[in-house]
Order: sequence, then C-alpha cells, then structure tokens
Amino acid sequence: MSIQEIKTRINNAATDAGRSGDDISLIAVSKVQPNERVQAVLETGHKTFGENRVQEALGKWPDFQQNFGEMDLHLIGPLQTNKARQAVELFGTIHSVDRPKLAITLAKLAQERGASPDIFIQVNIGEEPQKAGVLPSETDAFVAECRELELVVKGLMCIPPVQEEASLHFALLAKMAERNGLAGLSMGMSDDFEKAIQFGATHIRVGSAIFGARAPAAG
Repeated sequence: MSIQEIKTRINNAATDAGRSGDDISLIAVSKVQPNERVQAVLETGHKTFGENRVQEALGKWPDFQQNFGEMDLHLIGPLQTNKARQAVELFGTIHSVDRPKLAITLAKLAQERGASPDIFIQVNIGEEPQKAGVLPSETDAFVAECRELELVVKGLMCIPPVQEEASLHFALLAKMAERNGLAGLSMGMSDDFEKAIQFGATHIRVGSAIFGARAPAAG
C-alpha cells in the first residue's frame, strides 16, 4: 500500500472521529527495511520515520539526511542507557522511556546539551511480563518523576496485547494521558491505527502497511 493511501485512510478515520488528519503524525516504521524501500518513501516527501535500534539507525539515517535533509526521527524500540547519548543525538523523540534509570540518564544528557528530546512514556498497558513499559498503576508517579527531572514529556505510548481488543487499551491509555495533562498518544500500528485514531492517537506507527513485510534480520 502506498504511503498516500495510508494518509488517505488516516484523514478518513480522523474525519469519522470529528478530528483533523493534520493533528496525527504518521511515523513510517523503517526498522529492518532495505534502504531502497526507505528511499522510495523519502522520495514522496515524507520526513517522519521510526526505528527500533539505535545502531541500525546510525548506519542508515546520516546518509539519508545528507541526501534528503533533516528528518523527524523517532526511536520506538527499547533503549539501553549505554546507547542513550547516541539516541539523543539522532532522534528528536523517544517513545520508549520506561524506567527511572533511563529517565535520569536522559535528564543528565539534556542538561549537558541544553535541550531535552521529546519523550513518550511507554506503558505496559496489558501488564504482559514479556513486554517493556511502566505498569498502569505506576504510570502517574513515573510521569511526575520525569517532569521533576525536567524532561519534555509529550505523552504516553502503548502496544496492546495481540490477542485482546485494542480499543479497550487505547481508551485506557487516553484516560491515563488526560488524567496527567498529556496531549500525546503514541498508539496504533498497521492493523489497528484507525481504531487508535478514534480514541485520540496523535502519533501512529505504521511499518508493514507502507513498506511491506520486513526483511529477515541478518544471522
């Protein structure tokens, strides 16, 4: 599916929800995609992309930025503290802040640099043991902690459990964000972004619907 078709679907879903498509950021998830597929999307003029791994992104985006100009790059995968410095130098937004140690590290880097990346706090909305994220019951306290560290908290992020109705989790995340005075909701992927828009998503993360199936990882 072309990125323009995805944008049309976003606009239609936004209209159905009484919203403007202009209020929704489409993050084209380019992780583990061949460079030629990414370049094809870049050539449409799209500038907002998401990556899962810092090292993979470092091997890809400096060259693309040299050829296509500055990008709006989002880190949507887990971030190790020892990769935090590289992350804040490349990404303007980090969607996976999920623990105090990482928040403290990002705050120290922000003080050094004189600027904080925009951050989303990842919530383990389904309380799944295999997934990263702050538990829903601990989210309010963690939002407050990040704000005390003077991090720029834009909103909350979630990945609903695969076997459960996503709408229930989107609605819960929206309530949690509202309770904390947060406007940003990073939720919705290729299979459910239209539902996410109904519940207020401001950032949707779409990969396979734009690029096709991911290339297999090396090794």
